[in-house]
Amino acid sequence: MPDTPGSLHRAAEIIKKYDGNINRIQFDRRIDPGTVFYEVTASDESYRKMTGDLETIGFLQTSLKPLNFLKFAVFLPHRPGALFEFLGYTTSAGANIAYIDFDDKGRHPDRLTVSLNLEQSLEVELLLDQLKSRYRLEILEYDTTGKHLDDTVFYVRYGQAVRELIGESEDSFILSFLADTNHIAQELTDRGIDPRKVFESVLATGRTMNATSGDEFYADVQQFPLSGTTTLFCFQLPCGGNVFLIRAGDDMVMVDTGYGIYHKDIMTMFSRYGITEISSLSRIIVTHADADHCGAAGFFSVPVFMHAGTLEIIRTNNRAYGSRNEDSVLEAFYTKMINLFSKFNTPPDIRCFPGPAGATRGIFPVIGTVEIGDMSLEVLESLGGHTFGQVFLYSWERGLLFAADSVINFASLSKERADYSSLAAFLVTSVNVDSELATKERRALLELARATDEDLKKAGKRCLVCGGHGAVSVVENGKLAVAGQIERYNAKK
Repeated sequence: MPDTPGSLHRAAEIIKKYDGNINRIQFDRRIDPGTVFYEVTASDESYRKMTGDLETIGFLQTSLKPLNFLKFAVFLPHRPGALFEFLGYTTSAGANIAYIDFDDKGRHPDRLTVSLNLEQSLEVELLLDQLKSRYRLEILEYDTTGKHLDDTVFYVRYGQAVRELIGESEDSFILSFLADTNHIAQELTDRGIDPRKVFESVLATGRTMNATSGDEFYADVQQFPLSGTTTLFCFQLPCGGNVFLIRAGDDMVMVDTGYGIYHKDIMTMFSRYGITEISSLSRIIVTHADADHCGAAGFFSVPVFMHAGTLEIIRTNNRAYGSRNEDSVLEAFYTKMINLFSKFNTPPDIRCFPGPAGATRGIFPVIGTVEIGDMSLEVLESLGGHTFGQVFLYSWERGLLFAADSVINFASLSKERADYSSLAAFLVTSVNVDSELATKERRALLELARATDEDLKKAGKRCLVCGGHGAVSVVENGKLAVAGQIERYNAKK
C-alpha cells in the first residue's frame, strides 16, 4: 500500500463494503513502510469481490517477485530543474529510490549517487538507455538476486531469504509464511520486543541448521558399555536434540532421531563408529514431538513408537497441543517454521504406547515397556511440562534414565548450542508449554536418578542421565556432572 494518508482507511472501506470482519491488522513503518497485513473473515463471494477491488487499486500483493537493485553515479548539469528532470525518468520507470546523495560542497560536487529498486529487469535496461542518452553514468552496483534490497522492501527481502533456506516455493506459500512471521512479530512487539529481532531470529534458526550440515556437520560422542553385549551411544548434534543408539547383540534401537536436515550426516557418522548394520535397527522410540527429536524418523523403514499425544502434535503441527497454551500463535508458528527449515519427515509406521494401567514410578505413570536384548526399560508418561505426550525411559537394573528435555546438563552445552537454543526460547518465550509442570518433572526425575544412583553405587555402578540435549551425566552432590569421555566427530576428517 502507498505510504500516504488515507491508504489504511481506503482498504478498510473496501473490506467493510463486502461485509468483511477484520480479525487482525498490522503495520509498522519501522519494518516496511509499504506493507500492511490484514486477516479478514468473509464469505467466499465477499472475499472474491474484496480482493478484486483491492487488486484493482494496486493494494493487493499476490506474488513475491525479486526486485532488481541498481546503484549508480550520474553527472547532472548545474542548473535549475536538473534534478527534477532526472527524477522524471526514475518515476516513469516505476523505480523506488532507496538512496540519493548530492552535495555541491562535498568531495564530488558534480556527482549525484542514486540507489534504485525496480521490479522488472526490462525496466532497468530501458531506464539505463534513457539515462545514458542524456547523462554520463557510472554503474556502481547491479544486482538481480535481491541480496542488496533495502528496508523499504523489507518483506520482499525477507521472502528472498526464506527461499534461500527452503528452496523454490510457490509465492502463495511464501506470502503465507510472511504473514505468519508478521503475526508473531506483532505478538512479541506487544511484549516489548524489537520486531526486527523476531525476523532475524527466524532466519538465524534456518541459517544455523544449514551452516552445520554437510561438510560443516559435527557432533560430540559418548559410548558406554552397559553389559558384555550391550552398548549405549550418545550423539550430541550441532543444533537440536541428542540421538541415542542402544546396540544389544543383533538388535538395535534408536531413541530420538535429530532433525531431518541432518539425516545423511548422521548416517555417515554412524558408519565412522562401526554402526554399519543399520538394517538391524528394529525400532525407534520418540520421546516427544519437537522436530529435533523426531524430525528424521520418516527416513527409516521401521516402526516408530511414541505417546498418542506426540502423534497428535505431529498431526496438528502445533507443539502446544494438549496444553493450556494450545492457542498460542507463537507455539503454532514455531512448530511450522522449525518443521519447514529442518525438513521434518513424518514416519509412515507410527505405533502408540498403551495408556496408564495403574502402575507408577514416582509421580509418573508407567505406560509400557521396551525390551532390548536382555534389558527392559519402563516407559514413563510425563506431566506435560515440556510438551504434551513426552515420555521418559527408565531401567533401575541398568542405571539408565532417558529424561528427554525435562533434565538437561546445561553446563555441558557448547556456546554454539546454547546460542542456538536461545533462538527458540526467544521466539516462544519459553521452550516449556507449562513451566510449573516442567519444574515439577525436573525435580522428580533428578530425585529418581539420585535414588537409583545411591542404590547402584553399592554394586559399583552409576545411574546415567541421558538428557535430550547436552552430555550424558551422573548426579554429583545434587548437580549433573558429565559421565565418561566425550569425543568430537567432524565430517571433514
